[in-house]
Amino acid sequence: MNFKTDYSAENLVLVVNPRVPFTKIGVYNNSKLVFLKKISHNDADLAQFTKYEDQTNYRKEAIIKELRENDVDVNKIRIVISRGGLIKPVKSGIYAVDKKVKDDLYNSVQGSDIVNLGGLISDAIASELPDSKAVIADPVVVDEYDDVARVTGLPEIERRSIFHALNQKQAACRYSKSIHKACEDLNLIIAHLGTGITVGAHNKGRVIDANMGYDGDGPFSPIRAGSLPTGDLIKLCYSGKYTEEEMLKRVSLEGGLFAHFGTPSGIDVDKMVKQGDKQAELVFSAMGYQVAKTIGSMYAVLYGQVDAIILTGPMANSEWLVKKIVDRVEHFGKIVVYPGSDDIETLAMKGVGVINGEEEVKKYQG
Repeated sequence: MNFKTDYSAENLVLVVNPRVPFTKIGVYNNSKLVFLKKISHNDADLAQFTKYEDQTNYRKEAIIKELRENDVDVNKIRIVISRGGLIKPVKSGIYAVDKKVKDDLYNSVQGSDIVNLGGLISDAIASELPDSKAVIADPVVVDEYDDVARVTGLPEIERRSIFHALNQKQAACRYSKSIHKACEDLNLIIAHLGTGITVGAHNKGRVIDANMGYDGDGPFSPIRAGSLPTGDLIKLCYSGKYTEEEMLKRVSLEGGLFAHFGTPSGIDVDKMVKQGDKQAELVFSAMGYQVAKTIGSMYAVLYGQVDAIILTGPMANSEWLVKKIVDRVEHFGKIVVYPGSDDIETLAMKGVGVINGEEEVKKYQG
């Protein structure tokens, strides 16, 4: 399914990137950024909602208000694009936000997370505009796994593909362009170091394995608990201290650095380390250790044939953490560091591609 129109100043792309305490938006005219805003949300306002997905209308109104107050003609917006959320598994690409997508996002078919809001907000905005379409790009559930990567020791449980697909694929594309090669010619290990941490094995353009960073396995992160000793976890679940909902929240939203220090900020913990806090140094070092260990597992997945190891995401700005990781994996191959992540620009260029007819808009099968 393609959506194409002649490009002019009449055709704008609005990018929506909701995070827990704020929503970041960007408006692009072709490749030119014309408006960028981080809209902070009041804690008391957010507290009135039972789950993230219920915040859709609240955040939509805040975005529309901000656009109008800054003289952005919303009637010229043709594409509203966001990261995709925890819908059912899909192939890499851009998907129209239709009823199936909205239902699966709102009903949290693979979990409730702030990322689910993107598609819901995008649709809520687009549906009020005269000639606008809502799309999502490279959802976190992009699934290109080899079958062998799905199998576990319990037949009832299968490993799922949930990782930073948009960020990792953008990093792969950036690196391949820098060396004048195609992603399909390279084997890469990419570690996205954000609020969650995922490490993917990129085999000739396909991510054939990754740790399931949402509530599953791999390194702990600023808010995720990561891999835990299974027996001890089961005992904790049945200790009577926590409900199922509380335990799921502990491992996916209140684990990691937050559980240790009461802050979800890697920047805060990095500062604590620099100020000589020994406990912060131990825990932050353990995070780097676990990232390196996961990179090592992906090295084995790729039979040791690795063209580069790429570290990206906000926590790649911590030179201290990056060194802890690099010291353990640099003998595997070339190390590339891309600190931060510009989701707004990455999504905007995909939206421009849709307007220009260069990007296919797929239909979600569900």
